Amino acid sequence: MKQGVMQARHMGLHSSDDMFQARHIGPRERDLPAMLETIGVSSLEQLVRETVPASIRLERPLDLPPGESEHQYLTRLRRIASENRVLRSFIGLGYYDTITPAVILRNVMENPGWYTPYTPYQAEIAQGRLESLLNFQTMVSDLTGMAVANASLLDEATAAAEAMTLLHRVHTKKSAQTFLVSDRVYPQTIAVLQSRAEPLGLTVRIVDAARAEFTPDVYGLLLQYPDEAGHVEDLTGLIERAHLAGVLVAVATDLLALTLLTPPGEMGADVVVGNSQRFGVPLGYGGPHAAFFATREAYVRQAPGRVIGVSVDANGHPAYRMALQTREQHIRREKATSNICTAQALLANMAAMYAVYHGPQGLAAIATRVHTLARSVEHALGALGYRQLNEVYFDTLRIDTSGVNGATAFAVRERALAAGINFRYIGETSIGIALDETCDASDVANIVAVFASVAGVPAPGLDAASLADRPAHPYSAPLRRTSAYLTHPVFNRHHSETEMMRYIRSLDAKDIGLETSMIPLGSCTMKLNAAAEMLPVTWPEFSKLHPFAPREQAAGYSRIFRELEAALCEITGFAAVSLQPNSGAQGELAGLLVIRAYHRSRGDDERRIVLIPASAHGTNPASGVMAGMRVVVVATAPDGSVALDDLRAKAAQHEANLAALMITYPSTHGVFEDRIREVCAIVHAHGGQVYMDGANMNAQVGLTSPASIGADVCHLNLHKTFAIPHGGGGPGMGPIGVAAHLAPFLPGHPVVETGGADAIRPVAAAPYGSPSILVISYGYISMLGSDGMTAATKYALLNANYIKARLEAHYPVLYAGENGRVGHEMIFDMRAFKGAGVEEIDIAKRLMDYGFHAPTVSFPVPGTLMIEPTESEPKEELDRFCEAMIAIRGEIQAIVSGKADARDNVLKNAPHTAAMVSDDEWSHPYSRRQAAYPLPFVRANKFWPSVARIDNPYGDRNLFCVCPSADTYAEKAAV
Repeated sequence: MKQGVMQARHMGLHSSDDMFQARHIGPRERDLPAMLETIGVSSLEQLVRETVPASIRLERPLDLPPGESEHQYLTRLRRIASENRVLRSFIGLGYYDTITPAVILRNVMENPGWYTPYTPYQAEIAQGRLESLLNFQTMVSDLTGMAVANASLLDEATAAAEAMTLLHRVHTKKSAQTFLVSDRVYPQTIAVLQSRAEPLGLTVRIVDAARAEFTPDVYGLLLQYPDEAGHVEDLTGLIERAHLAGVLVAVATDLLALTLLTPPGEMGADVVVGNSQRFGVPLGYGGPHAAFFATREAYVRQAPGRVIGVSVDANGHPAYRMALQTREQHIRREKATSNICTAQALLANMAAMYAVYHGPQGLAAIATRVHTLARSVEHALGALGYRQLNEVYFDTLRIDTSGVNGATAFAVRERALAAGINFRYIGETSIGIALDETCDASDVANIVAVFASVAGVPAPGLDAASLADRPAHPYSAPLRRTSAYLTHPVFNRHHSETEMMRYIRSLDAKDIGLETSMIPLGSCTMKLNAAAEMLPVTWPEFSKLHPFAPREQAAGYSRIFRELEAALCEITGFAAVSLQPNSGAQGELAGLLVIRAYHRSRGDDERRIVLIPASAHGTNPASGVMAGMRVVVVATAPDGSVALDDLRAKAAQHEANLAALMITYPSTHGVFEDRIREVCAIVHAHGGQVYMDGANMNAQVGLTSPASIGADVCHLNLHKTFAIPHGGGGPGMGPIGVAAHLAPFLPGHPVVETGGADAIRPVAAAPYGSPSILVISYGYISMLGSDGMTAATKYALLNANYIKARLEAHYPVLYAGENGRVGHEMIFDMRAFKGAGVEEIDIAKRLMDYGFHAPTVSFPVPGTLMIEPTESEPKEELDRFCEAMIAIRGEIQAIVSGKADARDNVLKNAPHTAAMVSDDEWSHPYSRRQAAYPLPFVRANKFWPSVARIDNPYGDRNLFCVCPSADTYAEKAAV
């Protein structure tokens, strides 16, 4: 990082124990000798030398400022935050200020029990989040009038792009390649649609939807309701006309508006998408927010992302789980219909809780109040001579200033800024004003005063009675909503804070997060998400800024972006960074599109082959296909490395068309491959670029870098290496770093200028993805500093190799480097136990009885467990995990030797619930104590799974993706 930034951070006198490094890294100095002795090395430096190849190790320390204490960092960040000017923004375009109920802010958004858990692949210890996500799906399904909804997507533009591709897949006429998009769709959505369509050979045509011609090449249409200007119209006739022409229709909409307006599903829409942000999720300068995707039941198996369904457990009780998991990318790879990996689970849960707390009547009251305030503004401005252009609207007015002498958009903007107000300005005489739930009579008065000042006349009086004049329903048929919604008991029971607090806590208690115990997921880096990193996310200077506010109002954010980009450039060795991609998979897509743009700029548009090792993350091939490339798989050598002979042969075979190699480093097998530079050189020699998947950067930072190995571009999972929490399945961030020759092609944006000189179109709705959580990674880097970042990596290697050393006598380690060392993760082979009837999933479920979340199961090698401890776990927790694994090995041996029944045993019956253990009847050949308290440490901090092992096939055969009926709900509550 530049010297000036270093000088800007004043360091006071602090003891080493006061520095963040000591808070973040788990093992204490007293633990180091014993851990090193167990591994068989004399020092951390020796371990690094034996793990990271000398040819790629960095020769100098990271040029980053020294670490700050938590107090120093937060004090400095307060000054930076003050550089943001939070005006009253009435800009709209899909983003609105909102009120996060304090009970949700405190008990969900700021609660590590909700933000630290992982994606709910192990459903038995994720029932709380799964129930809440099912509430989200039910909320979306009810409000949109569609049969099914998924558990969120990254943003509205991404959801619209997924609708575009789904409609193409399900359309009966495969030769149709044109997708019509109304010119009233949000500009950021249009740009992302164009970005996503071109690589797939689809054509996006912007049209006046009312006059659209459904020619034979058209398969789909996207409409906005209410539209970008705020206008609302009945879409039934247009959708019918499209359907008669064989064209499928997606509608982007607003959930709050749908409490009053006829939902698109009742108008005949095939897919409905949008953003749930205004349901209590802060603006955050653009994110993170939970988009939604709803569709017909016939299309559910084509729906992108995650779908939560209802199944039963081993005892026949209702249980929740992720349905249709065979659609996940790690299984379908290049045949995946989407590369969606990270969703927005935490934000979806906040939106769902908002609906639970307010209920249908509360939501309708909020919507009616917003609409009434908008009507008040319209009437007052009309009295001043301004013309409102939307015949029907919900919350957004479009004001024509041309009828008022001297009133231009520029004049209004000047007066508005002086009054602390942002509007949306469209041309010289048109202004958009979007109201939201935070508005009150004073906002109406201030808005009207601005326009009155421009007109040179006194502002008309606004009495409380006129503002309170609310019609019984503001709309008439056919726009008036008549159907019921949110009728399930969950949306009608928890309206006092006491009830809501207890409901949230009851769900929290059903899940394992990092606040409970270590989550040893390989490839997922479940490290500490420090409170000092998280705290600033909710500061109003960061949380209440509209993403399309004038850039000069976001000077604090701009400073953070600059410093974070500089730090990530230093860490990666690259020349430039884009912060826009808001997931790792989206970063993969952005990186490949940048590579494609680079080749195209050189006249090499035919370079469409991407080489991907067989061991790669499943999103890699899925992203390759989405980027318009053809995937060619490179074989894996017996030691787990890339098979160089196969790589050479395929690079040579496809030389004329080779675009890139995608490779994860250290490998997905947890090993630093010694010949990685040779791998990159082979690809470069044949005209390709090297894309490094940054999923395993936690083993690189400060020791090596993507540039050092020879890569040209990489994405960085900020929700892994750089401490953004996983949120139970999101949020995530996937910025990309690029070498200098690729920097001109970094993604731009249609509303806010960003990106390179020859920028590709955006991959996300907001110009900087999910900016408010970038503050977390900024804090992580700032407080660790140069030495701390490198130390964190060393301790990640230490903890991983310590677990390997303790467990390798009990479970074979599948891959290791030449010196027998692993990177920050390792794969244990469980296939030898199949002969005794024990599967790796049995071990995963049994770990729940010991109080642990399972490691990664059957990835990247079927029949294995992939373990990553991270640097944040103390030695005591590593030892508890190892003791659990060793005890389970003894339980397996009892089955192998015949001492335990082959079918009725602690592994096959795991996990054991409190209801099972405390039941009057106990017919198993093992004791209740062995089932529930297999080791002494378990009793001291027992976690009880709320359901027994879930029947996944049953849930897929009987797909049910909304809240269970009232009868089922009451029945479950009584169990």
